[in-house]
Formats: sequence, structure tokens, C-alpha cells
Amino acid sequence: MASEDNPWSVPVMVLQIPETGLHLDIVASAEQREAISKLGDLRGVAEAVASFDLKPFADGRVHLTGRVRAKVTQTCVVTLDPVDNVIDEPVELTFLPPEQIRELADTVDDDGEPDPGDPPEAIERGIIDVGRVATDALYLGLDPYPRKPDAVFEPIVDRDDPDMNPFAALKALQQPVGSESPRKPKKG
Repeated sequence: MASEDNPWSVPVMVLQIPETGLHLDIVASAEQREAISKLGDLRGVAEAVASFDLKPFADGRVHLTGRVRAKVTQTCVVTLDPVDNVIDEPVELTFLPPEQIRELADTVDDDGEPDPGDPPEAIERGIIDVGRVATDALYLGLDPYPRKPDAVFEPIVDRDDPDMNPFAALKALQQPVGSESPRKPKKG
């Protein structure tokens, strides 16, 4: 069910996934895109779609593969202007029943390290929320430093002002050799 922290909820009952697998195409509504935008601190989400294939296994595992595509508007880190970005994020996850997750936590290699790769996700109450998977993938695909193509950061420096020189503060601390420090009071 959609909530403030899960704006694009599309639950799939694991028991209803056919043995041959299930293909899903999902599209976020305008309301869901607005909530995704708000939660992700984006200027906007013009489009968000996902295509997933779910394959169940006899031991209770479900393998999910697919893609998430979105058109988002972020804020340029240089100019603070809007920047449109396209996201095309592949997704591949394995879901396990909670008891298998606990068993897996007990099986680490001799170094005490878990196997490399993405850890499996838990199937919660017999449900996989593919909308949450899509939202997470969308956020992972965001540019962490969005920048307009022509944006160049140039600090504002008044070159005519000698006090704006980065070494001006050091020069002020220099004293001629043999002179007293301005911090010590003169004996009198």
C-alpha cells in the first residue's frame, strides 16, 4: 500500500506468480510521480515506468530482473537551474522468505565475510512490492551532482582588491625580523 515513504506501491503475491514466471509493466501515476519527486527531493518526475520479470523457485526464492526508466528534473549544483535527466536503470534482485534470510546470515565464509554481490531481499508477508523496487532503482539512477551542460563554476573574486588575495591574511601575520609581536603588550 502506498505511503509517504513508499509512494509507488505495486504489491505482488508470491503464491500467485505462475511457475513459468510473471512479466509486469508498471507505470507511475501523476500522483505517484509527485510523491516520488517529493520524497527524492527532485524538482519533478515527468515519467516513471518499469518492466519486470519474476521467476519463482521451488525453495521459495523469487528472481526479479528488469529495467526502470524515468524522466526527472533535478537542480543544477552550479547554477541552481532545473536540469532534465533520463534514467535507465537495470534491476536484478533475489527475494527470499524471511527464514532463509536468517539462515543466510549464519552462512558466511571462513573470513567472516558474506559472499560478494547484492544481498537478497526479504519477501515480506508473502508479498514483493515491485513499485518499491522501481522507486529504489529510480533513486539509485539519479545523478548525484546534476549539472547543466554549459555550467561552469567561477568564484567571484574582485582582482582589484589586494585584500581578496588568498595570501593577504598570511602577509598580515608576517612581522619584520626583530620586531615585537602585536599580540604582546609593550613593557613600559
